[in-house]
Amino acid sequence: MRLIFSDEIFKVFIDTPEQGIMRVSMTKCPGCGLHLPDQHLDVPNRLNATGECFCVFSDLQCYTVAKQDPEFIHQHAVDAYEAQHAGGPTRNITVAFGLIGLFLALEKGYDGRQVQLAHMRIAKVRKDWPRFEPPDQPAFLTVMDVLYQETDEEKDAMIRKWMTSVWESWGGRHEWVRETTDNLLKSYKN
Repeated sequence: MRLIFSDEIFKVFIDTPEQGIMRVSMTKCPGCGLHLPDQHLDVPNRLNATGECFCVFSDLQCYTVAKQDPEFIHQHAVDAYEAQHAGGPTRNITVAFGLIGLFLALEKGYDGRQVQLAHMRIAKVRKDWPRFEPPDQPAFLTVMDVLYQETDEEKDAMIRKWMTSVWESWGGRHEWVRETTDNLLKSYKN
């Protein structure tokens, strides 16, 4: 099989010995920019993603939940995906919690379970969240980069790289995330 990319955006032609050249329509995720074959899947109600991209994320969730690891890497994958899919129908709290989770993991050293507990504490304190438009420069890694990895160790390492890529793409919001998170966690303790 040989892929032939056309000048037409979102179209790929596959040259197979059995069927000759056939056209495959592609879809581009509005959140992360991932191009996938268009399977005409339903768009998620609450995320700025294609159904195809969300399906790939669902596959990753099967892996992360099944690990049952004490560090709970599943939470990190959820936060990276949610922060990467800002805009459109994605709720404000979804992006805020994704960014807060990435901050706590990458800058404060929280594992996934600690991030999950922080989310639960913060949810009890604050109810109004600002609207987050996607960053001008999106993250260069996506959920598919994680699934391309062969071993569990490679997948886990790529989740960390993906988290970093997404966090760095939100550089213009870092100060807001740091200040808001610190204030909310302090107010929960008081």
